[in-house]
Amino acid sequence: MAIVKVIEVIAGSEKSFDDATQNALNEAAKSVENIKSIYIKDMNANVQHNKIVSYGVTAKVSFEVNPS
Repeated sequence: MAIVKVIEVIAGSEKSFDDATQNALNEAAKSVENIKSIYIKDMNANVQHNKIVSYGVTAKVSFEVNPS
């Protein structure tokens, strides 16, 4: 039986929500192995002069602990 842990990661990007999500995954991968999924809990964007200037996500990253 596998044990799966979940961590929450906040990440941003000046390009897109997709890029912010990839940044969240990249950061999580620096400290955990065996990542199985990423769930976007929240999305937000910062606006200046009626234009989006940055994108942010709060993501839950699931990873398997001691896979057999």
